[in-house]
Amino acid sequence: MKNPHFLWFHTILFMSFYISQSTGFNSTAAKADIGVILDLDTPLGKVCRTCISMAVEDFYANRDHTTTTVPHFRDSKSDVIAAAYAAIDLMKNTQVMAILGPQNSNQADFVINMGDRAKIPIISPAMSPSLSPQDSPFFIRSAWPSFSQSKAIAAIIEKHNWWKVVFVYEDSGFGRGLVPFLDEDMLESNAHVSYQTAISPTATDDQIARELDKLMKMQTRVFVVDMLPDLASRFFKLAKEAGMMGEGYAWIVSDPLASLLDLMDSKTVEAMQGVLGVKARVQESEEVANFTKRYNNRFRYDNPDMDVVKLNVFGLWAYDSMTSIADSIERAGVTSPRFNRSVDGENSTDLEAIGTSSTGSLLNGLMKNHASKGLSGDFNVSNGQLQPSAFEVVNVHGESGVTVGFWSERCGLLKPGDSEDGCVRNTENLDLIVWPGKTGDAPRGWEFPTSGKALKVGIPAKGGFLEFVEFAKNVFEEVWNKTPYAAPIEYIRSDDGEEYDGFVKKLDLKVIDVVVGDVTITEERSEWADFTIPYTESGIAMVVRTEPDDKKNAWIFMKPLTGGLWITIGAFFVFTGVVVWILEHRINEEFQGPRHKQIGMIFWFSFSTLVFAHKEKVSSNLTRFVLIVWVFVVLVLTSSYTANLTSMLTVEQLNPEINAGDCVGYQKGSFVGGFLIDDMNFDKSNLRSYSTLEEFDDALSKGCSNGGVDAIYDEMPYINLLLSKSKNSHKYKMIGPTYPNSGFGFVSSSVLSFPSLAIKMSRLEELRLSQPVADL
Repeated sequence: MKNPHFLWFHTILFMSFYISQSTGFNSTAAKADIGVILDLDTPLGKVCRTCISMAVEDFYANRDHTTTTVPHFRDSKSDVIAAAYAAIDLMKNTQVMAILGPQNSNQADFVINMGDRAKIPIISPAMSPSLSPQDSPFFIRSAWPSFSQSKAIAAIIEKHNWWKVVFVYEDSGFGRGLVPFLDEDMLESNAHVSYQTAISPTATDDQIARELDKLMKMQTRVFVVDMLPDLASRFFKLAKEAGMMGEGYAWIVSDPLASLLDLMDSKTVEAMQGVLGVKARVQESEEVANFTKRYNNRFRYDNPDMDVVKLNVFGLWAYDSMTSIADSIERAGVTSPRFNRSVDGENSTDLEAIGTSSTGSLLNGLMKNHASKGLSGDFNVSNGQLQPSAFEVVNVHGESGVTVGFWSERCGLLKPGDSEDGCVRNTENLDLIVWPGKTGDAPRGWEFPTSGKALKVGIPAKGGFLEFVEFAKNVFEEVWNKTPYAAPIEYIRSDDGEEYDGFVKKLDLKVIDVVVGDVTITEERSEWADFTIPYTESGIAMVVRTEPDDKKNAWIFMKPLTGGLWITIGAFFVFTGVVVWILEHRINEEFQGPRHKQIGMIFWFSFSTLVFAHKEKVSSNLTRFVLIVWVFVVLVLTSSYTANLTSMLTVEQLNPEINAGDCVGYQKGSFVGGFLIDDMNFDKSNLRSYSTLEEFDDALSKGCSNGGVDAIYDEMPYINLLLSKSKNSHKYKMIGPTYPNSGFGFVSSSVLSFPSLAIKMSRLEELRLSQPVADL
């Protein structure tokens, strides 16, 4: 029987040989100590530790190398002081060449200052914009800065036409830096941060609930939340209890919260249903898929007492960061001694005893600008900053976040599966989103506050021509719904028979705030209120009856000349024939002969000259003079007759010209009545007011002699409506001149008190009536 100690010796020897071959172990390689500061008591810290360990193993596997990176893990225990103590320990006692971490921005702030002092690179995923590689020469950010996502968030806001958002952030070094970038990017799409509130990570549930109550009373219903998972978990649970996670609300969360949704407990995810998130995009690849399988096995081995935490982008960034550190150390080499110390301190935490790194500057220079292809994608560090690329838009639905789109600087928003090759920027491409309240309809972004003061909108009460009132009301409501004002609308009708001028004056008396309807812009009314630009065509015109259509009458050729004129012309024919006969029959044989022939010649000769068909030659100069006069008269008669007959056959005949003594009608309550009296000099007794289109029609059909009117004066929109909808429209005609006015407009007591409404109403010129008035 073999000695058991001999068997154990061979087993250990074999395992050592196997490990050395699989990991590329080199006994002569210089040892490079690297400090790693993580919150090891958190799931994210455990993910990053596993990924960092795997990165070291993968880097040296099957690779010739002269250095060996050895990570030294320290637990910052989610505490700034613990992180600082860990950094001092690593620098002074372990003499590390670089420190990877901490994860938290507050922890990183202090450690970065220590790194600048000791000239040791600090490679941290801290995302706060307040931490800048430009301000700290030995700080290298190994994650995308939080401000890089502001354009993606602004694109989502622009797509849904939201005007205002409320920004809720964690009151810490992490959360304070995003708002100026977000506000700047949203201004480009005519939106802005209307309110911002900071919530301390140490705030009690009562303090958070009071802040939520304040937000709930605001009109804005779009919230952008920039928090870390611990505070966000409490915040969204309380928001659900307050009823703010239902229909009508929109929530957008930023990174890193969106990337860490899988680390949230089930109750938090349930509370966040319908929330949108923006997070760093990781391209799917075979390398990532294979690494994920290996990671799952390794995580179970490292943490046997807990379930596997899903791999996320921070784990991939930690892997790529450790890989870039190992690569830079291989190029920089390891020197001895590692620190240049000016003093010796007995206390292991004595800052003065740390000294400065002898290799830190060289290593920092290599890592400040480093480009490689990593698991997270293109791991490009430029001037100490990991460069961002595309963001992923996720929708919390079910047990996790569902991808609904992507955003990049070049392409804007894209649906999942859309190609980025030759893309065109737009704001339309996002997949179906399930909003809070489990609805597919996007929130409009604001709601009426329960205690909001109503906007009093005046509506003219009239018996007819309601088409324009309804049109104006619908347009006003559409515009009002797109303004950032949340006041409910209270409609107030004018009194029965109340003149428009009196109704508009109520604006000056503060009885109403806005008048919506067919209100004409006049100089006098502009003294009491403010108008928008007109939304209809302008002008006052007149409508009269046309004469009955005689075109089909067989005797219409008799109409151009009156009966008396026909008799006069006939008499002149006979008279001219007699004069010519008297002057010619004694000397001209053609005018001689039997009596009946001479009588026939008298009638024939005059009529034949109408068409110049006479064959008889005249001899007397006197006769020729008479014929010259007669031919001229005939020319005038034929020309006038032809013109009159042509006019009767081609042009509709209108009533005689309307004068101040005729009966005319106008619309009841309209300023046109005053216009007819003051500007047209009509007698007030000859004016008739009517309320409906039917009354207009009846009065114009009857005429003044039968109790109606001879003409109707009104504004162009009403005239067009009368001519298009009247049952007798074929009998009416609009004639000139057209008297100019300013058209219809929306009117308020002071448009300046509603600036966004004024801007929106000023765009009504684009909504001018393009369809026929009859279609209203």
